Amino acid sequence: MKRSRWLAAILTAATATAPLALAPAASAATTLAVDLGAPIRPVTHAASGGLYALIENDRPADEMLHPIQLRNVTQPAPGTVHEPNGQPPGGDALLVAPQADRVGAGVIIRMPDIYPRFPYQWVSWQDWLTKVDRQVQDRLAATSVSNIEGYELWNEPDYTWNTQEAGPFNEGWVRTFQRVRAADPLTPIIGPSTARFDTGYMRSFLTHARDHGALPDVVSWHELTAPPSAVAAHIEQYRALERELGISPRPLALNEYAATSEVDVPGRIAGYIAKLERGGVDSANRAFWYEYGTVNGLVVNNDQPTGMWWLYKWYGDMSGNMVATTPAAQIGLDGFASYDAARGVAHVVFGDGDGPATIDLTGLADFGPQVEVLLESTPAAGRFTHVPEPTVESTGIHQVSGGRLSVELPDMDRTRGYHLAIRPAQGEPAHPHRYEAENASVYRALRLESPTASNSGYVGRIDNSGDPRTDSYVDFLVQAPEAGDYTLTIGYANGGTRTSTQGLSVNGGPWRTVGYPPTSGWGTFGPTVTTTVHLEPGHNRIRLAKGAPGFPGATDYAELDYIELG
Repeated sequence: MKRSRWLAAILTAATATAPLALAPAASAATTLAVDLGAPIRPVTHAASGGLYALIENDRPADEMLHPIQLRNVTQPAPGTVHEPNGQPPGGDALLVAPQADRVGAGVIIRMPDIYPRFPYQWVSWQDWLTKVDRQVQDRLAATSVSNIEGYELWNEPDYTWNTQEAGPFNEGWVRTFQRVRAADPLTPIIGPSTARFDTGYMRSFLTHARDHGALPDVVSWHELTAPPSAVAAHIEQYRALERELGISPRPLALNEYAATSEVDVPGRIAGYIAKLERGGVDSANRAFWYEYGTVNGLVVNNDQPTGMWWLYKWYGDMSGNMVATTPAAQIGLDGFASYDAARGVAHVVFGDGDGPATIDLTGLADFGPQVEVLLESTPAAGRFTHVPEPTVESTGIHQVSGGRLSVELPDMDRTRGYHLAIRPAQGEPAHPHRYEAENASVYRALRLESPTASNSGYVGRIDNSGDPRTDSYVDFLVQAPEAGDYTLTIGYANGGTRTSTQGLSVNGGPWRTVGYPPTSGWGTFGPTVTTTVHLEPGHNRIRLAKGAPGFPGATDYAELDYIELG
């Protein structure tokens, strides 16, 4: 690995008697506080996604997508003739859905991208509704596709809607909403997907949609104005509108983020992801500015990482819970962090700082008196430069005192992304063996909490079968050191009176059934069942399903706590 010539991280242990005297060389404005003892939600890799991230023929390669743990992608309409940035039509949502499914990602259908050009060239209402009907029918006919997360009815109406020819957007939204719902009452609807957040515009839209029974199931807008200093405020303003208008809280899909000047800068993207995670968004996608099928600049030559890919790979390494990070301000040094108590591993990804900076970590009591700390960085090397590995800045064993540790960086580069990995001094298992259900890809089920669950989280309401739009299943992305048979232990709860079942499939292979005898109650964990699975070296997908394409359906119900490989 490369080693930086200019940066040697200085790690210092803080004493219990002077908790406020950490890293005196750094001012408050250059300090990022990380509290490993303050979980904010399960790790879901919410901001790992992209607009036009994928195109046909499995591009980019699966091996570039597994490590970044894609949450979802937003893709052009089925049958698209759209020419993004003058490129040939590509990325049809239904055609790329199988690859997205293999790597655990959902797909959002962007309906107006049935038009050839952007901004869209409106023709007539008859033309538009015919296009809508065709897309919905194409989706309904795709019975083997179960990872479609919703229809995005329009894109950037504050910029692209032709009010003169089509009438007011709010009325057009209701008309389109009703047309989709008449043919497909089940698939979620996403909108309004404005080019920017504007409180007045959003209030008008939500009021009209509420009054006409056409509220989106998922609310979206775009964050494309540099720098990301207003992201947190926009999320708060939106939530305030929900309360003001009596609207139940909606999942947020900010399905375009980062301006052209930012999208290839790891340091700046670290700040975006930090704010999106703290804001609790359900999903967020990198904006599409240039080439499709590269996850917007993460991959070059189909199977080689750029500098930016490494930042998302570090994000993909996170498991357990996202934990609290507190920057000095909404601009400048910021980052996001996770802690997996079962594995005893913490990750902090940060950037956008310039010059001296300090990462102030608390909540390390469970790590013991010593930890192994790795600090590495990745450059803003551009979209077409292969960066085979990150730069190791420092690694070593360090003392923890009073559950605190500081990492002092004497000369941060604002454009670079940085990663801290903190592990027990005695090291990790040979391969990660426990995978929490709440960290997995969850379809039509709910992440819930229980004090008896591993990591205090589990997945319940895995209730649906018989329709690819509503099938309930959980996809675990696991790693195996070598090919072979492994013992799979499943932590579960079954509050019923008889043995329930779920379907089990590995890497899209044949289905078999797992049985769950009754337990003491729903949401109360401890019991396990075991079976054997055959895994290939590297990444594997294990699906546990109530219903899924190719599986006829399970009996009764079970809740999932974790799986463990041995």
